Amino acid sequence: MLEDRHEATHETTLRWLQTQPTLKALCAAYPEEWQTAQAELATIIEGGDPAALKRHMERSARLCAAAVKTLQAGRSERKRRERAVAQLIRDRMTQLAIKNHLLSAATGVRSGKLRFNLVNGTLAQKLLFARGLERKPVSLFWFRLVWPLIWQRRRLLPMVETKGIYCFYSRALIVALAKLMGERSCLEIAAGDGTLARFLAEAGVAIVATDNHTWQHAVRYPAAVIRQEAQEALATRAPEVVICSWPPTGNPFEQQVFKTPSVLLYIVIGSRHQFAAGNWHDYRHQAAFSFELDEKLSRLVLPPELQSAVYLFRRKTV
Repeated sequence: MLEDRHEATHETTLRWLQTQPTLKALCAAYPEEWQTAQAELATIIEGGDPAALKRHMERSARLCAAAVKTLQAGRSERKRRERAVAQLIRDRMTQLAIKNHLLSAATGVRSGKLRFNLVNGTLAQKLLFARGLERKPVSLFWFRLVWPLIWQRRRLLPMVETKGIYCFYSRALIVALAKLMGERSCLEIAAGDGTLARFLAEAGVAIVATDNHTWQHAVRYPAAVIRQEAQEALATRAPEVVICSWPPTGNPFEQQVFKTPSVLLYIVIGSRHQFAAGNWHDYRHQAAFSFELDEKLSRLVLPPELQSAVYLFRRKTV
């Protein structure tokens, strides 16, 4: 009975982690794990060596992969499962702490709420949104004209990220992606509010948007975004082209893209910082696809301060 209670606790914790809790919530729930993660991270950040930070994140990703295998192995020894869950918690804390550190460096704001004044808010709203927080394809002409006038622009992304908005798509990017995808069957995984798929569909792409809807606390999922795990969507829909915008760091689902026989092209919109998005372990260890950073497409993801990147994985021909 005691073992069953521990098992139930582990399952509850894992389900909670899938809801993407904030760093504050994680620290409140697991203060001892935060002390460990914070001590490791503080030493690296104070050293100011980006390579050391990258090595730390890669090590954390390897430990997480091992932790996932332990938990998937069934009823293994209780202490091992507890250590595996603790590792997943620390890894999530580390990811969020690094993201907060980068945002603080980018915005110059280290405490208090981020806000726009009336002028900056009006300019950003007209430039980037159709209404409310509904994004629109952004005109590069108007972006280049108006963006420099928004002197509080570094505050924008930290303000909207809590709503699942990680970047903005230029009209030129949508046109270029639509041409690249062509008339092939397309699938967006981890689609969030479905903005990218909506833009691509309006450009004539035959695309289905899917998401597991775990961010219901922050994202309003429209009916067009089908509730479906990425692995299931890939298996049942057999797409030729898959696209994902800002996949979570070290996520467990991208590996399935490379294992799906129907996929000929995988497009990732993410970051030049390898610890900010995507599962780089799987990117490096898959062998079926060639891998390139498309600089032209990357420049069409907005704003440029985000240092976004568009990666293309093309299935190799025999």
